[in-house]
Amino acid sequence: MLLKIYKKLLKYFGKQNWWPADTRFEVIIGAILTQNTNWNNVEKAIANLKKAKVLTPLKLPCVPKRKLCGYIRPSGFFNQKAERLILFMDFLKKNYRNSIPVLMKENLADLRQKLLDLKGIGPETADSILLYAADKPSFVIDAYTKRIVSRLGISNGDKYEDLQHLFQKSIPESVGIYKEYHALIVELAKNHCKKIP
Repeated sequence: MLLKIYKKLLKYFGKQNWWPADTRFEVIIGAILTQNTNWNNVEKAIANLKKAKVLTPLKLPCVPKRKLCGYIRPSGFFNQKAERLILFMDFLKKNYRNSIPVLMKENLADLRQKLLDLKGIGPETADSILLYAADKPSFVIDAYTKRIVSRLGISNGDKYEDLQHLFQKSIPESVGIYKEYHALIVELAKNHCKKIP
């Protein structure tokens, strides 16, 4: 059934080509910043970092926390998110010599666990990084996905891992399909399957 839904959504909406970013590092920063906010706010924060010319693995760690908070203020919870970005940058430096290509060579299971061990990175953020930055087949389950599968009667309040397993066993293991399906779900939820107030 989930594969059938994917095909219908693809036919209706067309390819989404999501995640909009210039670099893998930008995807990672965006995944951290998008927690508890909408994408438009994240785009503003990313634009601030680009304008300041600090959106690189070598330059971002050199930005003082107070200044970083100012850049990412549009994303909300900027003190908390600045701390999470700093923790990620420390992790990248200690384990991967500030190299995104070295980070991407890590196998999926190990990298996912290491990301989950970082304060403030939960399954959705970790899987967004894995799928969209690392091109690893790890299906992202977000609030939109939970809402849609609940309304369709496919699932009702399952745990993150259970829903992820359901998607991953129901559709071909493909980074391209996982990315496209997740983006189509977001498009459907934003336009037609809205949150009930």
